[in-house]
Amino acid sequence: MAADSKSPSAFISSLPKAELHLHLEGSIAPETLLELRQRHGRPSTLEEIRPLYQYQDFIGFLMAFKTITEDLRTVDDYDLITYRLLESLKAQNVLHAEVYVSVGVCLWRKQDFASIFEGLERGRQRGERDFGVSLLWIFDAVRQFGPAAAKDVFELAVRYRDRSVVGIGIGGDELKAPPELFRETYAYAEENGLRLTAHAGESAGPDSIWGALNLHAERIGHGLTAAQDPELVEELAQRQVPIEICLTSNLRTGCCKSLADHPLRQYFEHGMMLTLNSDDPAMFATSLNREYQLAQGHFEFTDEHLRELARNSFEASFLSAEKKLQFLNLFDTAAARR
Repeated sequence: MAADSKSPSAFISSLPKAELHLHLEGSIAPETLLELRQRHGRPSTLEEIRPLYQYQDFIGFLMAFKTITEDLRTVDDYDLITYRLLESLKAQNVLHAEVYVSVGVCLWRKQDFASIFEGLERGRQRGERDFGVSLLWIFDAVRQFGPAAAKDVFELAVRYRDRSVVGIGIGGDELKAPPELFRETYAYAEENGLRLTAHAGESAGPDSIWGALNLHAERIGHGLTAAQDPELVEELAQRQVPIEICLTSNLRTGCCKSLADHPLRQYFEHGMMLTLNSDDPAMFATSLNREYQLAQGHFEFTDEHLRELARNSFEASFLSAEKKLQFLNLFDTAAARR
């Protein structure tokens, strides 16, 4: 784990990147959470807040995530956290991000999502103007709430499709709600022009990934347990299905016991289409640059390997063909100078 303490190299810091597996609510730093609580008249200190970011396992992480979102109440709150996220991405030379919003949690809390979305868009527009970072939204349903609740989330995604909403996904506890439950809701989203992602193979086995592929998921979030099924690894490699790798996340949630157990290098050598991601950076005390450093420091990825992963992040994005080509040309020009 020596790579943990090593700062990202100058090469990594300057490498143009996209991030495709990133939860807005999981990017809220303790200092920002304190600011939100003070806004809402909830006296608190950083010493009281920091333990929220410590947990023992995946279920503990889900509970911590839920607790942190309780302080998101107003248009201004969502504006603030979106703007802060874009500021952080700019500092890491991230040019484009596709960001999950936990719409399922908002609806479960019976919040006014129309107002929330205005806050999201205000923060996105301010951040894009000030930092030059492109952002698209992915509306995330909570799988253990069931397919009817997911349909409500996906219907909102369709409604806001022309306002930077590009796709849908399901997160949460895989063991409580397998992909098969969401066949009709995913078909609805696909028929309405949304792009499809799914968290799969994070806390459940390879069957969860097969199930996500059967939903026509275009990208797989985590895909950690694919390594248990050689046929699945071959399928993913042959079809070049992008896998959103989240190293620190898998360690912090206990889904992977150690970096030595992580299949990143195995996947890479098998020719799978991989991207690196921070998932919930504030909750995991990481950043996208740090994930690249882990890949280099622990898995012995060369600068050329990292350049390939960074290019994959643009290739695997849900950008329009025209915008994707623009980013790839920008990336190739910048990479040629390094």
